[in-house]
Amino acid sequence: MRVAFAADHAGARFKDEIVRRLTGLTAGEHELIDLGGDGSDPEDDYPDFAQRLGLAIQEGRADRGILICGSGVGASVAANKMRGVRTAICHDTYSAHQGVEHDDMNVLTLGARVIGVEPAVECCVAFLGARFSGEPRHERRLRKVLAMEAASMGEAS
Repeated sequence: MRVAFAADHAGARFKDEIVRRLTGLTAGEHELIDLGGDGSDPEDDYPDFAQRLGLAIQEGRADRGILICGSGVGASVAANKMRGVRTAICHDTYSAHQGVEHDDMNVLTLGARVIGVEPAVECCVAFLGARFSGEPRHERRLRKVLAMEAASMGEAS
């Protein structure tokens, strides 16, 4: 699986550590793609990196993404504005895998100022190991979410 990572100035160091840890834990399982955010510019704003990661998902350059800002809130809000991106802040492993299994979440958002590195790595592993269930009730709910997305973009559903 191709997994893209992006972070604003507040999440850059955290992102680097997560990528380093996951490289060791998932060697050969995933292609990890760092889309930037090195923390050097305090004007590296979360919408810019949310968009960068969202475009990677939309264009098929990444299958999933991990997005990081200070709290996770702003990055999550911004990324969810992009067609085809479904993300949530998950600071526990249950939400990280359940969001994929039930809701077909394709981006995990983390708050670098909220969660420690160890639990964040555990959340990432749970997220990356999860698969959408395809159960009829989950498919039905996902269709409703996709219809809402289409309607908000002025498309017929």
